[in-house]
Amino acid sequence: MITVASPEAMFALGYSVAQHLRVGDLVLLNGPLGAGKTLLAQGIGSGLGIDDITSPTFVISRAHKGVIPMIHVDAYRLLDTNNPSLYLDDLDLDTENSVTVIEWGGDESARLNDDRLTITIDRSDEIRKVSITCIGKRWDGFAL
Repeated sequence: MITVASPEAMFALGYSVAQHLRVGDLVLLNGPLGAGKTLLAQGIGSGLGIDDITSPTFVISRAHKGVIPMIHVDAYRLLDTNNPSLYLDDLDLDTENSVTVIEWGGDESARLNDDRLTITIDRSDEIRKVSITCIGKRWDGFAL
């Protein structure tokens, strides 16, 4: 469990995660509204050489060019649909040639890659608590 006391620290955590990412990686970000998912994604983007990360809530996904390209998805609007997996497939994400970061990434997103990082933010008080779950051989031995 990592404690994050400020927006700057959340951004820095994302930047640190980015230092371990490579093309094809999947990162799922979960937590309630206002937890800091987009700020974490901005830190990841910065670590990949991308400075213009904004929330893709209304467009669902954005592709960014950087040292390593990044696809940033906000799956929030897909969660209330009858089949979020189908809508995610319709986005035609180029996950093999980018790092893919999905906010509100649940089971429908997890199936995109057997190896992934799932980052969960708990904002039950002022100090955020962040847990990182490493799934698959790609992340054996991962530590920040």
